[in-house]
Amino acid sequence: MSSNPSACIFEEQVYGFVIGALPAVEAAHFASHLAVCKSCRGGVEALRPVMTSFVDWPSDVLRPSASLWDRLSARIERAADDAPAPIPRALNSKRLEWKEVAPGISCKLLATDLANDRVSMLVRLAPGTDYPPHRHAGLEELHLLHGELMINDRNLYPGDYNRAEAGTSDVRVWSETGCTCVLITSPNDELR
Repeated sequence: MSSNPSACIFEEQVYGFVIGALPAVEAAHFASHLAVCKSCRGGVEALRPVMTSFVDWPSDVLRPSASLWDRLSARIERAADDAPAPIPRALNSKRLEWKEVAPGISCKLLATDLANDRVSMLVRLAPGTDYPPHRHAGLEELHLLHGELMINDRNLYPGDYNRAEAGTSDVRVWSETGCTCVLITSPNDELR
């Protein structure tokens, strides 16, 4: 879409019209629109020479086979059917806010599973921040999204995963650069 606030609302259809990709009803409507819209008419006139330069191209490049279109349409339809339903933000707006839980440490609670003694959250450490030493009350899983994180003697980088079993301890967790991670853990870890 154009960044020009006075641009025509039909401007996005110019390209589809020129290449013949608009459905027949939309193409007819757009053709009648061209009679009254100087902006869209200019867009069509600017693209026509480009399209005529494609005449010498092999037709299979410009118009993929019907079987390719069918496979592509089926794949898009399957992907749309498999897509998870979005979580309405309004339902979770209160608990999806960042909260500073200690100096330089902020959390955003994503989910709580009291039956299994688990919480899922985003955790953000400011540069130079240490997380308190702690003992894991249950399994802890950490996925580092951004920055660098040091857990005991292990350096983690974006995309790294760390797993800590129940009963184990982290003596030093800190970030020189600052970081953000997804943390799935027990809400009952013992801070030391």
